[in-house]
Amino acid sequence: MLILILGIDVIGENPKRFAVVSWYNGRLERKGEFTLYRLIRFIRAKRPEIVAIDSVTELGDDLRKFLRALPPGTKLVQVTGRPGEQRSLQSLAKEHGITTGDRFDPYEEAKLSALLASKGVGYEVLAFEDEVIVKVTRGRSHGKGGWSQDRYRKRVHNLVRDKVREIEDRLRRADIPFDLETEEKDYGLARGEFRIYASREELAGIVRPMRGGDVEVRIQPIERAELGFAPLKGEEAVRERRSVIVGIDPGITVGIAVIDLNGNVVALHSERNMPVGEVFRFISEIGHPVVVATDVSPAPGFVEKIARSFKANLFVPRESLRVEEKNELLRSLGIKVDDDHQRDALAAAYKAYLRLKPKLEHVEAKLREAGLLRKADEVKALVIQGYNLGEAMQKVTRRERPAEEASEPEGGESVDVRPYVRKIRELEERIAFLERENEELRGIIREQRRTIERLERKIADYDEEVRKKVLRERELEAKVKRIEILEKQLREAKAVIERLSRDLVKVKRMNVVEVRGSAVPLKVLRVLSWRELERIEREVGLRKGDVLFVVNPAGAGKAIAEELVEKGIRALITEKPLPEPVREVLREAHIPFFTSEELDVKRVDEFAVVERETLEKAIEELLKRWAEEDREREAEKFLRLVEEYRIERIRELRRKAEEELEAEKRKRQGL
Repeated sequence: MLILILGIDVIGENPKRFAVVSWYNGRLERKGEFTLYRLIRFIRAKRPEIVAIDSVTELGDDLRKFLRALPPGTKLVQVTGRPGEQRSLQSLAKEHGITTGDRFDPYEEAKLSALLASKGVGYEVLAFEDEVIVKVTRGRSHGKGGWSQDRYRKRVHNLVRDKVREIEDRLRRADIPFDLETEEKDYGLARGEFRIYASREELAGIVRPMRGGDVEVRIQPIERAELGFAPLKGEEAVRERRSVIVGIDPGITVGIAVIDLNGNVVALHSERNMPVGEVFRFISEIGHPVVVATDVSPAPGFVEKIARSFKANLFVPRESLRVEEKNELLRSLGIKVDDDHQRDALAAAYKAYLRLKPKLEHVEAKLREAGLLRKADEVKALVIQGYNLGEAMQKVTRRERPAEEASEPEGGESVDVRPYVRKIRELEERIAFLERENEELRGIIREQRRTIERLERKIADYDEEVRKKVLRERELEAKVKRIEILEKQLREAKAVIERLSRDLVKVKRMNVVEVRGSAVPLKVLRVLSWRELERIEREVGLRKGDVLFVVNPAGAGKAIAEELVEKGIRALITEKPLPEPVREVLREAHIPFFTSEELDVKRVDEFAVVERETLEKAIEELLKRWAEEDREREAEKFLRLVEEYRIERIRELRRKAEEELEAEKRKRQGL
């Protein structure tokens, strides 16, 4: 796997500058001098696995800011050890076979930090708890508004609810423990806040921040009140602290049991609502766990998290321990516990110890033979971590070298300072040259600024002219559009006037004809219906002898025709043919009906007239035709009655003749 490590060391203050050296899979490269701001940008761009420094105190007040700015997955490592237990870079370098150079050269210090970190030396600086706050809220202000704004607000609350459900589902699938608080609104959620018991790195790819849309997701790691230091590799912790086996019973009440590598109980503790950070600190104060154990299978996520935090082996029983088995384990230890949580934790830790006991006893026997029994715990821890016995003993033996071999000699020959004096003079000359160059550049900058101001004034004047020109063009364009609209309205008005003029001429002609008595006014009905009939009676009245004009008689029935007959209208004129039931009723009542084409009706909207002479002639002809038809029908009816009487009479005479003949025949037979 390709690994990038950056070693840094402070060059100077005000502003703070750093020497940066990179280690990339064995290849060292001097990156140059960086200010804090540029260094942070460089780290964000390159995303190294480790940023190594000999002491975090060199960052001073910027330490917290620097830690917050590190991208996820990048560790800040103090290679010289935890505070209070630090060693010099040179001694650590010699211990790990690294050649050292000028100890006053920041780039040399940065190089040593990178090389030591590449060998797993150092402590990771922990600024954050293994807890993260994720807030899901709306991304924009709703503002004021009416119905549309209400719909938008409800939509946003629904989106917030959907995003909360999505994150909740992802966390459950990833088996990451969390707590959730929500605020309901508009059948959705106004906000949702997750407290996730995992590190930022564990959430990578599961929960992502969102900005700029309707929904906003913010991820806020919880900072520690005090910085923590975790060993970069397991063997460092083994060397520094006592190695232990830890059993954990997670839940609302957390149970913790700690035993050493000889099976002795070191600590028992249980606490309600104990956060992950507190569990981590409690265990760290006792020792470094090489095994973290649980009494259930599969292992809870909380226990896995603790094991990962300490880079310890995780012990999970083949199947969850039964209560009887736990009690038996505690009886063999001869330990009494305060509650079930301590019992479960201690049973898990002791079960893990029993699983490792044969291997640990074998290691102890070999160490007794080699005379390294006083380093038994350290070797046992390394063996548990995966080293074979020979490698573990070799590492421990290497650390047994005399202190004088690992440390710098106190005495020795005097140091020749002349090269340093020459170097200082060269640097002073360089500084003077740079100051002169700086002053020249400042003069150039001042001149450039004056030029820029002059050009900006010209641009402003030009912008004003352009603005006026644009305003004139916009005003002209608006006027042209206004003229086009008015011309269109004028054309439409002329068309209306022309149509109304034609209608007015027709009306005038109709009035003249009506006044002269040569025309008959018609009462116009749009349809032949009861409602329309009521309207005519209400507006102009319907009298006996009126002539009606119906635009569309379709759908009329026999009843309304009988009503017209009862009203005593003189005639009915229609634009379209009458329905058959209406025709029959009017024909029976001898009320003439015509179409407008037959009489040449002149109509303008609600006004209609017909030539009196034409109407009278048409009525007279129609009534004559109907009278002739009636006479013919009566004659046919009379002839039909006569014929029927004749036929009936013939039948009757024939019957009488037959009866007389029959009587005559009987009479003859009687004689």
